[in-house]
Amino acid sequence: MSRSHLFYRGLRDSVPMQVGIAPFGIIFGTLAGVGGLSLLQAVGMSALVYAGSAQFIVISLLGSGASAAVILLTTLIVNLRHVLYSATLQPHVSALPQRWRLLLAFWLTDETFAVVQRFYRVHGRTPQAHWYWLGVATALYACWVGSSLVGVLFGQAVPDMASWGLEFAMLATFIGIVVPMLRNRPQIAAALVAAAVALLTYDLPYKLGLMAAAFSGIVAGVVLERRRPVTTIGEVQS
Repeated sequence: MSRSHLFYRGLRDSVPMQVGIAPFGIIFGTLAGVGGLSLLQAVGMSALVYAGSAQFIVISLLGSGASAAVILLTTLIVNLRHVLYSATLQPHVSALPQRWRLLLAFWLTDETFAVVQRFYRVHGRTPQAHWYWLGVATALYACWVGSSLVGVLFGQAVPDMASWGLEFAMLATFIGIVVPMLRNRPQIAAALVAAAVALLTYDLPYKLGLMAAAFSGIVAGVVLERRRPVTTIGEVQS
C-alpha cells in the first residue's frame, strides 16, 4: 500500500472515534470558558497537552483550588497508561527516525492507540504503516482541537448544555475501545476491578478515585497474570 493510501485510510478509520471525541471536546471547551480560561489558554491546552482526561482533571482541580503539585501528580498518574501504549506499539516503529517517533508519540491517545493497534494486529508490520498512524492521529488531533474551540466560542451560549448528555458519546467510545481489547482473564479482571474501585471512590476529592482505580486494576491484572497461564477468551488450553 502506498503512503497516500495508508494516510487516507487512517483518516477514514478515525471517523467513528471522532463521533465520540467531538462532543467531549465541546464540553471541555465550554467548561474551560466557564472556569475562567481564555480562548488562547483553553485551545492552547488542547493543542499542547492533547489529553482529554488530564485536561478535564486540570479544570476540576483548578476550580477546587488544588496545588500545582497535586495537579501535576494526578495528571501524571492518570496518563501513565500511555507508557503501556508506547511499549505495545514500539516494535512497530523502532526502525523509524527519531523525528517520526517523537511526532507519533505526542499524538498517541486512547483512541489513536485503539485504531492503530487494531491495524497492526490485522496487517502486522506493513511497510510505511506509520503513514496510517499519521492519518489517524492527524484527524483525531484536528477534531479535538477544533471541537474545543467550538466549545469555548459557543458552548456558553447554549443553555444547560450539561443536560444534553453529550458526555455519553465519549463513554460509548471508551467502551468501544476497551471491550475488544479484553481478550483474556487478567485483562477482564483488571477492567472490572478498576471499574468497581472507580465507582466506590467516586466522591473522593481531587479525582483520587481515578488513581485508586488505575492502581487497583493494574495490581489485579498483574497478580492474575502471574498466578495462571494467560488463556485467550475463546481458546481452549491443551
